[in-house]
Amino acid sequence: MDGATLRERVSEGKQTELKRLGSNKLLVALTDADLTTRHVLEAAADSEHAAHTTFSQWADEEDHQRARKAFAEVAERERDHRERVLAALEEKNGAAYDPNDGGALHEYLRGRDRAVTRVAAGMVGRGLVADRTHSQVISFFVNGADNRRANLFRELREETDLGTERGVDLLGTLCESEEDWEDARNVAEYTVQIAYDDYADALRGMNIDPKPVC
Repeated sequence: MDGATLRERVSEGKQTELKRLGSNKLLVALTDADLTTRHVLEAAADSEHAAHTTFSQWADEEDHQRARKAFAEVAERERDHRERVLAALEEKNGAAYDPNDGGALHEYLRGRDRAVTRVAAGMVGRGLVADRTHSQVISFFVNGADNRRANLFRELREETDLGTERGVDLLGTLCESEEDWEDARNVAEYTVQIAYDDYADALRGMNIDPKPVC
């Protein structure tokens, strides 16, 4: 197996979950059905902050040199993303916002202790989820004729996608056996599953069916 094949298999194996995470119900779940610019930006800031914390922790702990460098660079990217979102939020809200850390996805990520599983879960699995989140935030601002903020999230999406590609490439260096590739695939798929379960639970808590209406 190689990194591109792994990503393809994860995308295929979690096709249903990723498709639903890419629906317009995602922001309903993330904002507790309060679809205002302020709450969408707060949810985005929380996500970037949690990612910064996770990758910073990994960069401090990781022994593998290339993985440690990648984690440090992702942490810096997520810090920059958080600050750009917070600037957009402060501009809108007129007050500073202190983003929240944590969540089921990052609790799982922070429990990974090998470079292979950290890259697969944090850079590939989370990258696939983040792509769907960014897509919905972009659509939200496009629909609100807010082109400046839509463009901001287009930039964040492109930068995150580059990080996913880097994770895919890095797995080619880290995986030394079929067992490594299997571990990588499993944790990447489970990362998507955790994100989906969190999304589905939030919707069910509002008496909304996470399944699409046909």
